Amino acid sequence: MYQHPYANLTPDKVLDAIEAVGYPCDGRLTALNSYENRVFQIGVEDQVPIIAKFYRPDRWSHDQIAEEHAFSLELAAEEWPIVAPLLSPNGASTHRFEGFTFALFPRFGGHAPELDNLDTTELLGRSIGRLHAIGAKKAFVHRPAVGMASYGSESREFLLRGDHLPASLRNAYDTLTRDLLELIESQWQDCHYTPIRLHADCHPGNILWRDERAVFVDFDDCRMGPAVQDVWMLLNGDRQDQTDQLEALLEGYEMFHDFDDNELRLIEPLRTLRMMHYAAWLAKRWQDPAFPIAFPWFNSERYWSEHVLELREQFAHLQEPILSRSRGNA
Repeated sequence: MYQHPYANLTPDKVLDAIEAVGYPCDGRLTALNSYENRVFQIGVEDQVPIIAKFYRPDRWSHDQIAEEHAFSLELAAEEWPIVAPLLSPNGASTHRFEGFTFALFPRFGGHAPELDNLDTTELLGRSIGRLHAIGAKKAFVHRPAVGMASYGSESREFLLRGDHLPASLRNAYDTLTRDLLELIESQWQDCHYTPIRLHADCHPGNILWRDERAVFVDFDDCRMGPAVQDVWMLLNGDRQDQTDQLEALLEGYEMFHDFDDNELRLIEPLRTLRMMHYAAWLAKRWQDPAFPIAFPWFNSERYWSEHVLELREQFAHLQEPILSRSRGNA
């Protein structure tokens, strides 16, 4: 009978792992809201609690995790607002314990930023502009890139090989996603950009707002890619709302780093690829017991029907005029 690796990550094992790094635990352990990895708040004797993240086995290599941490620590050294991993006395940011790789972080509280406040949006733009100014200084060697292969083609092929898609929708998904990827590929080829190091999962849930400033967390998905990848997920509402938000974001952004408006043509392609990737991600993780509990609506006929409908809507959006700021042309 299949047993997921996380089944072996018992509370006692978590506490033993933390103590092996040198933190005397006081027995308090709280599981936090995370699915890709396992994340816990750990009580430490005579200290404030710390956060422990146990990486999903076999997802990232040691070199890929090391690059994530090096980038985070580079940003922290530049006084960019990030919750970076804690270093052990020997300078290590990653640790191994009985088959698991984990990292420790300081606890930091906050709430998601209010994206309908344009002053807040401009401040986020400044932070992302600084992030990209640092990210552009060098390239990742081991981390993957944002692109059609990992987000789109591989996701499509995984779902078509498996048994998650209902038989009644398989042909519709097959033909629709083929047409989508052909359209996205043509639009992608029309956009020439210089890849830089990104957060790559820069949605409001990975930004903690406190004391009138934003602090960024979770660089687990950091990749090389176009700058707009860290911009588009902060846009919401109707077209006018998104235009206003884009204007505010880029006004702050360009105080620290140039932005090529040509990349705006990638917003809808990136949105579509993320939707495809998310569906495949849920399917790939379905044997993890945490997923059926957290996402009970997945794997139903209704879910896949709505997913195909959303992708059809995206096919229409991909053919609409490109979102642009009022002062420039994309």
